Amino acid sequence: MVKIATVVVIIGLLVVGMYALLEVSYYSSKLSIEKDLSSPVVLIPSIGVNEKVNNVSISQGVYHEEVSKLPTKGDVILFGHRTSYSSPFLRLNELKTGDIVTLEWPGIGQVNYTVKNSTIVPASYLLPVHNDTQRLYLITCDPPGFTTNRLIITADMSSLGPLNETITKENPNTQNALIICLLFLGLGLILSYFYPIKEDRLYILIAVLIISGALFFAYFVPFDPDIIASKINWLNGDFST
Repeated sequence: MVKIATVVVIIGLLVVGMYALLEVSYYSSKLSIEKDLSSPVVLIPSIGVNEKVNNVSISQGVYHEEVSKLPTKGDVILFGHRTSYSSPFLRLNELKTGDIVTLEWPGIGQVNYTVKNSTIVPASYLLPVHNDTQRLYLITCDPPGFTTNRLIITADMSSLGPLNETITKENPNTQNALIICLLFLGLGLILSYFYPIKEDRLYILIAVLIISGALFFAYFVPFDPDIIASKINWLNGDFST
């Protein structure tokens, strides 16, 4: 028959296991981080562009030409360097018909444009701006390092949606979840091996293996740590009454 002391130890393992499960769930889950929505952003996944848009100068990155319109209000013109000032449009020439360009614009939303074509014109070329069309023009120097010509990418607006206020990314400390799993398993095995009540060592071992299995499951199949936190809070409240 299981000794009372062993029951207490198993309950203690369960309590420690719940707190360990909370930490494993947190470290193995993706993080939702609030975006900085103070400035517009241009996103071009196909060429790795993720740049803020400014209305001050092209020397500060991607510049929104002041004579052009806001997204959804008419044609939008964005300038960017290819070989200086962080070279935001270095790979602009790699864009192909059908590629997606996204503008995340505070007060307007997430505006998607589909690339229509590209053209090279003299530096003196004046691009007409219209209020009755919804186009995006991305402009940079061509060839790279020279100001002789301009490369112009034309894209048509394809959709408008709300801004995503958060981004999801991997937890940079994911390895901590695995460390907790291994630490609990290792210490639990040591406890079960040296447990003073020899006839109850098997019960301790079974408890350790079951809890460790739950920890490793949470590591490989992450779930919301708030679920575990709510259970712990409920238990704390229940025990305090």
